Amino acid sequence: MLRLTDVVKHLLIINILVFFAMQIFPVLYDYLPMASPWSESFMPLQIVTHMFAHANFTHIFLNMFGLYMFGPILESRMGPKRFLAYYLITGLGAGVIYILSFMVQFYLRFGDQWTMALPHIPTVLGASGAIFGLLVAFGMLFPNMRVMLLFPPIPMKAKYMVILFGLIEIVSGVGNLQPGVANFAHLGGAITGAILILFWRKRF
Repeated sequence: MLRLTDVVKHLLIINILVFFAMQIFPVLYDYLPMASPWSESFMPLQIVTHMFAHANFTHIFLNMFGLYMFGPILESRMGPKRFLAYYLITGLGAGVIYILSFMVQFYLRFGDQWTMALPHIPTVLGASGAIFGLLVAFGMLFPNMRVMLLFPPIPMKAKYMVILFGLIEIVSGVGNLQPGVANFAHLGGAITGAILILFWRKRF
């Protein structure tokens, strides 16, 4: 395991501090998650703050565990500035694709009246999109490195792990198998990450 690198360390600290602040001041749940851009609750800063807000302990634990496991090796490979840019861009991409997925759903469900539903896109929060971006980067840059999954606890090459998690998110998102989970945000982070890695690949 690599040492805890600087950017990863600071991201962990910020996420944990924000989580405890939200437990102490629950009113922050009204401001930090990203509301629908067509909602009166939307504020531009939420485009960034939603990546550092988490719903509960399990949510932040899983995301920070992923950051701790895959972040240091990726930061060492990319360099601190590019790693931070990658993390933030994949988180932003996750939010954009999350919104686009609801626009498509509303159009298919409501037809010509779909725009009336836009203010009701559910709020989104968490670093999951960026973490899925890290998973994709790890799988593309270190495809044959073996990792141990948590659930189930079996070893697997990184490239197969990425494929497995991607399929799970697609099936869960299309089939609405995990209500309340932003599967398309996860996929958005993964897709954005794959595009960035392909663009940057020759520069590492």
